Amino acid sequence: MILDDLAAQFAAHQRWRRRRILLAIGVAAPIFAFLAVVLAVLAYPGFNNATQFLSELGGTTARHPWLFNGGVLISGVGAAAAGVGFGLAVVALGGSRIAAGGVVLCFVLAGIGMVVSSLIAWPNPWHLLINLGLGIILAPLFLIWGLWRVETMGPMKLFLVGISLTNLLMALITNHRIWYGIVNPQNVGWWESAFAILLVGWTGIAAYGLERRLYRLAQSQSGADTL
Repeated sequence: MILDDLAAQFAAHQRWRRRRILLAIGVAAPIFAFLAVVLAVLAYPGFNNATQFLSELGGTTARHPWLFNGGVLISGVGAAAAGVGFGLAVVALGGSRIAAGGVVLCFVLAGIGMVVSSLIAWPNPWHLLINLGLGIILAPLFLIWGLWRVETMGPMKLFLVGISLTNLLMALITNHRIWYGIVNPQNVGWWESAFAILLVGWTGIAAYGLERRLYRLAQSQSGADTL
């Protein structure tokens, strides 16, 4: 029954179907990334979550680095696709096209960083292209801008404001700009993991919210599916 309902919701005649499919990928990508990390940790005997970096799960010391690297690669492709979905959703809701473009750029750059870093393992310096993913910090701000004049999106905007403030706080803490010493060699792994969950997790929630908004709007309007 659930699968039948999903199939009906994404049927070919549904308006904005392709945009919603891209957003659905945005919901799935963080879940897939989380599962890949869990499997990679289980396949790495002795991995210390407190003192080791997540990148080490795909490095030379890992028994099965493909678990982590493959997960990051697929999630990176998913992030780029989701970014396009976010941008198209903003436009569909009547938001700023410039803001929509900013959202797409943030996600595509993050996706590129994830894909490249998954193919070039740490400690190769090129692996640091993963830092392109930090550009995703700006994505909630572009979404707030894009959705600013869209009605009935108040909860989503508040959520994005909260995420933006939390992202800023985590960036300051993990880069030792405030509360110096709270992040140290004994707990750096936990901090990195928490920041990664924050950076990736919010995208799935936002993608779900926008997909549902487009679906409800499509049900109340008539018209063919268009990009």
